[in-house]
Amino acid sequence: MRFNGEVSLRPADYPFRHQMRVRFSETDAMGIVHHSRYLPYFEETRVAYLRELGHPYIELRSEGIDYAVLECFVQYRQPLLFDDLLDVSVVVAQASRAAFQMNYLVTVDHQIRATAATVHGCVNGQGRPVRMPAWLAELAIEQSR
Repeated sequence: MRFNGEVSLRPADYPFRHQMRVRFSETDAMGIVHHSRYLPYFEETRVAYLRELGHPYIELRSEGIDYAVLECFVQYRQPLLFDDLLDVSVVVAQASRAAFQMNYLVTVDHQIRATAATVHGCVNGQGRPVRMPAWLAELAIEQSR
């Protein structure tokens, strides 16, 4: 599975929203969040979403499943600045038997600052592909409608 290129700009399309504040250490000399700092925002949101769904990432790892990032795409629309209170919304956008795509919408005061997608492969402790858990496959089908 590869990134499909479609990331919604409609907040209503995202079932989960996670809020965080930009720290000074995440900004560059111009006071703008460095492009590399967006990926940890998405990771924090994914982990919070899994916890909210009742499937904390630490439990999945203890069961021998990991979600390796295969691809990521970010479109920077407006900069994030120090002390911005941002909302990162997430949805499981599509899935195959062992991979899935998550889409993200980053907003500050309802203004879109970035869109993104990450593609993940389900792997075991040795890094070999495994079938995704049934609950995740069902969630992907439900959310991709």
